[in-house]
Amino acid sequence: MAKALDGKKVIIAGSRKLEEMGSLIERQGGQAEVRSLQGISMFREQEMEQELRRFIEEQPEWVIFTTGIGASALFEAAERLGIGEAFTAAVRQASIAIRGYKTYNTLKTRELAPDVRDSDGTVKGLEEQLQQVSLEGSQIWVQLHGDPAPELVRFLEEKGAASVHTLLPYQNLGPEPETLAQLRQEIADGKVDAICFTTAVQVRNLFADAAEHGYTDLLKEALSSRILAVSVGKVTSEALRQEGIERIIAPDNERMGAMIIEMSKYYEQQSSHHETE
Repeated sequence: MAKALDGKKVIIAGSRKLEEMGSLIERQGGQAEVRSLQGISMFREQEMEQELRRFIEEQPEWVIFTTGIGASALFEAAERLGIGEAFTAAVRQASIAIRGYKTYNTLKTRELAPDVRDSDGTVKGLEEQLQQVSLEGSQIWVQLHGDPAPELVRFLEEKGAASVHTLLPYQNLGPEPETLAQLRQEIADGKVDAICFTTAVQVRNLFADAAEHGYTDLLKEALSSRILAVSVGKVTSEALRQEGIERIIAPDNERMGAMIIEMSKYYEQQSSHHETE
């Protein structure tokens, strides 16, 4: 009996639940290979001390949190520095906007509630909700993860913000150069059938490497035709779309196992479609 992923080489770009995903792929007949594009996130302790003290001093009108882990790291750093209560009070006096359910949970544990929440787990969804709000003349602080967000900053400035200050608690260190070189070669040789992305960072790291080594067009062409882009959820899919990739397979339930099942279904439909032709 043929299996959905027979003869398919599937790249796992993540760094978590690798065995679980690998065995799911192999059970469906596929060959799973890990090429971690995640890199490492380092918390920028010293820079954050200055930033947290400045936040408390300035008492901005708005604060936007975009990741649970980043928001959590700021509160924990403030506590280590002995300014936890002052930081929480400064956040409480501001209007709060958030993206993501993990961010919501982080604030809830500190008895803080958002004034504005995204509609669908994405930054775009947050912008949609902020459309209804007046930001004219406001000082806004935005917590990001390890990457700048020029589109969000531009949106806030166009809404009339007096100033937009971004906080980057983490510095992203890229993936291993050997891993990137190996994947570059496999893509060029046509040896990859699908790539499973579990975070937006993995997408950005792959495209940054493509830009550096001059194969962006080849990568885009491959992901639009012979290589299937598989995403764990909305934020990762949004990162792929920003790079011009439209053919994306993603589950409704944002879990890694569901992502593998969704990919299998896609290939099953493809093969039954070919059989009926």
